[in-house]
Amino acid sequence: MQERVTPPGGQVVPLPYGKRDHSRRAQTSPLARIHLLGSMRATSFRHADILPRGKKARALLGCLCLADGARVSRARIAAMLWDRVPDFQGRASFRQAYRELVVAFGPLAEMLLSSDRETVRLDTAACWIDAVALLSNDSGSEKGARGKLAQLCKGDLLEDLSGVSPSFDQWVLGERSRFTERLRHLLEEEMSSASEPHSEPSAREEIARRLTEFDPTHEGASRVLMRALADRHERARALAEYKRCQQALKLAYNVEPSPETRALYEAIRMFSRDTREVAPAESAPEDGKPPKAAPAVAKRSHRRVGVLPFAAIPPQVDDRLSFTIAQEVAAALGRFRWFDVVAPMALVPAPAPSFINDSVLRRRDLDYVVDGSVALSGGMYQISVRLLNLTQDATPVWSKTVDLPTHRLDQLDERVTAQIVSEIDPVIHYIEGRPRTRGNDDAIGCVLRAIPLMYTMERAKYEEAGRLIEQARLMEPDNAMVLAWAAYWRVYYVGQGWAADPKAEADIALDYARRATQLDPNNAEALGIYAHIWAFLHKDPEMALHYFGMALKLNRHLPFIYAFMAVTYCYLGEPEKALARVKRCQELTATQPFFSFYINPEAIALMMKGDYEEAVKVGRRVIESTPEYGNGYKPLIAALGHLGRRKEAKRYVDKLLSIEPRFTIKGFAAGYPFKREDTRDHYVQGLRLAGIPEG
Repeated sequence: MQERVTPPGGQVVPLPYGKRDHSRRAQTSPLARIHLLGSMRATSFRHADILPRGKKARALLGCLCLADGARVSRARIAAMLWDRVPDFQGRASFRQAYRELVVAFGPLAEMLLSSDRETVRLDTAACWIDAVALLSNDSGSEKGARGKLAQLCKGDLLEDLSGVSPSFDQWVLGERSRFTERLRHLLEEEMSSASEPHSEPSAREEIARRLTEFDPTHEGASRVLMRALADRHERARALAEYKRCQQALKLAYNVEPSPETRALYEAIRMFSRDTREVAPAESAPEDGKPPKAAPAVAKRSHRRVGVLPFAAIPPQVDDRLSFTIAQEVAAALGRFRWFDVVAPMALVPAPAPSFINDSVLRRRDLDYVVDGSVALSGGMYQISVRLLNLTQDATPVWSKTVDLPTHRLDQLDERVTAQIVSEIDPVIHYIEGRPRTRGNDDAIGCVLRAIPLMYTMERAKYEEAGRLIEQARLMEPDNAMVLAWAAYWRVYYVGQGWAADPKAEADIALDYARRATQLDPNNAEALGIYAHIWAFLHKDPEMALHYFGMALKLNRHLPFIYAFMAVTYCYLGEPEKALARVKRCQELTATQPFFSFYINPEAIALMMKGDYEEAVKVGRRVIESTPEYGNGYKPLIAALGHLGRRKEAKRYVDKLLSIEPRFTIKGFAAGYPFKREDTRDHYVQGLRLAGIPEG
């Protein structure tokens, strides 16, 4: 059976059910224009009002518009719109609402609406729908077109349909959230394009204004707008924009603008106060005082780590060898994206002295310094390294000595560099993660403070970590590390069973991680998180292994990548490969402060392999260090089940169910990303034997 669509002034075009003729929209005018943003409106191509009067009929139309031409279940809509009446009454009410929609559409109903016993459908290809148009690729075909359309189409999605029913209200909130996030992303892309170097201030101002009108709290757009106004010498308006942004953030989130935004405001304010604005090439004023230097526009967010040239202890060690080792350490540290690294070559003044004095370090504005020495004894190079915290009077915070046989310089990266850098990274994490140790209220500081809270796996602390990460995202929406950890936070929030809508959280996590990899394609940590989201939340371990491989090419010294790969191989039912990755992870994690997250994959792999006694030993270590980590209990419980020790397992089962009250055999089997039935059955059988409820 086919429906027949007659475009205005055109000939009859047959259109099979369920398929959309995208070419028709480009060739003809739409049969109807439907506005879902703000007050709902619907008009025909002859400008006649075709919006039904009843609220439930309008809600039905909204559902069909957002289905993007797909067939929608009658029963599903009836259950959502009439969620407090018996099913037969809901179905009858649905038929009445659908009839009202058909009557309102008049002659267009035959062309736009179709139904059968189970489903209904709106031919959205023959309609122009404001919310759909804003997100379509077509709206961005003309430069700035999406921003112009966003100016015309204002208001919340289906904003006048609140109170239709509790289920519908919940559905609308989810749709609004997804729509807002997607539109924000598209407008940010347009703003990024308009903010390229040498672009006209007027073009930057226009697109930034559109984004701030859409989202008054968007600090990135506010800064672009402030800079554009300052470039046009309209500094009073730039300062007024800061005040507007400040008020919007206070009202929405009760927070102040980020340090970067405040620094830009201070820079513009000081320029405004100094009306002379002396150019660099201009002579000094008559009073003999030097001109004011322009203040820094933005406070840097990343920490800075300097690597000094390592000292060669004569006479056996060549200076060139010690310098090479220091350079290798600097290069490896540079692959960690939490901090900026200043290499030894940049810290050596010309001519190079035998030591680096404090003035050199101060000029480089360093937070940490790595220094070391290379000695030779008994056929072994002894490389001694330490990390100094310059914010605390050059206090040593870590040290290590590594031995390397003189004939194995080919293993310098594996036996020396890897051990050094994989330990320096978590040490800096730990120091920077302590609350307010040195005004660490910038974006990276917020994330670093959030990480220890996350790894407690205590729900209140975990959710506080989420607030800190969201604060960081508002400060720097285009910071790849912030986005990657905003995605990572959602992984365990879903994994612990705390997410009200796991599917929505999984989609947001994937979007954030994807954006992070696009913003910084060389960020191995972001790629590793992106891969883990594919494996765990989106159940595609093969795709995950592809991205893990890319991440390791960028940085082979990140322990958590090996841990996540181990879990992925467990999903694939390959415990031996998982244990090989666990071993490599543990070789790199001698000083990891959150080690339970790196050894839990070992417990899973041992249980899957059938080494239940060893799995119990490892599992106990995991939950001893992190007692609120729900996933840490599952391999331990399964191993005890297979060992027939149900009584011993009971206290662990009770604790797991206190963390995840809804945890059941059925839910675990459906949600855990197993790729092989025998692997699933083996894991599930262990949980069942230990006393986990079936569900």
